[in-house]
Amino acid sequence: MSNQRIISWLRLATLVALCLPAIDLAWRWYTGDLDPRPVTLATHATGDWAVAFLLVSLALTPARAVFDWSPLIHIRRRVGVAAALYAVAHLLIYVLDQKWNLIVVATEIVKRFYLTIGFVALLALVALAITSTNGWQKRLKRNWKRLHWLVYPAVALALLHFFIQSKVKIGEAAFAAGLFAWLMLWRMLPSRLRTGFGGLFLLAAAATLITVVFEASWYGLVNGIDPMRVLAANLDPELVPRPAQKVLAVSLLAIALVALRRGLAAATRLWTQRYIRRTISPS
Repeated sequence: MSNQRIISWLRLATLVALCLPAIDLAWRWYTGDLDPRPVTLATHATGDWAVAFLLVSLALTPARAVFDWSPLIHIRRRVGVAAALYAVAHLLIYVLDQKWNLIVVATEIVKRFYLTIGFVALLALVALAITSTNGWQKRLKRNWKRLHWLVYPAVALALLHFFIQSKVKIGEAAFAAGLFAWLMLWRMLPSRLRTGFGGLFLLAAAATLITVVFEASWYGLVNGIDPMRVLAANLDPELVPRPAQKVLAVSLLAIALVALRRGLAAATRLWTQRYIRRTISPS
């Protein structure tokens, strides 16, 4: 199969995958599966998916490098736009919850810090989605890359919004923050370490530790819980899985998949070389 055909199929599969959460949510709402709080649950679900797709969009660059598979870069824009659309849906469902009273919505956004930073993140994501086209890239030239650096503070604000909205149940927010830490640390690594197993193991350890720090700091500063209790919880087998443990599991899974792909690639090259030698060798 040609590379262009692979990209076409990958784009189609990505589009279908990006639409599935919205279709599932709409169906569950229609059938009453979200009762008795459909608006609240839909608001949370769209926000969760927006964060998830933001992290996926950021993960595609390291994935393309460590798996050495260039087609992945061709779906990054699509995933980023989907994240922005889910974020817009997140706001619209909140507006629906306020009975479309835009004055109340605007007042709440100004008064409540977590809504303010969430709205700022949304504005940044919408701006990035609108300017993600080839036409805007040509118009903005060098400024296009500078503008799209906004994705990093936008994700940070979205995660802070996630933490505050989660209140005392910050497990998913801490997990997402740990993955974001991994993705940012990967970008800070020297080029020679980004695709090597040494660098990937270093990232796994660092991101896991940072996740523990995020969780312990939040519980300590916001909820007044002793950070040592959080550390002890991460070492208690009865409380598995903790956010840091999930970050470690994802990191190790990525390393295993990289090892598998490289092993298969090496085996394929070896088989091809032997086949060529047999073909051209005299009988």
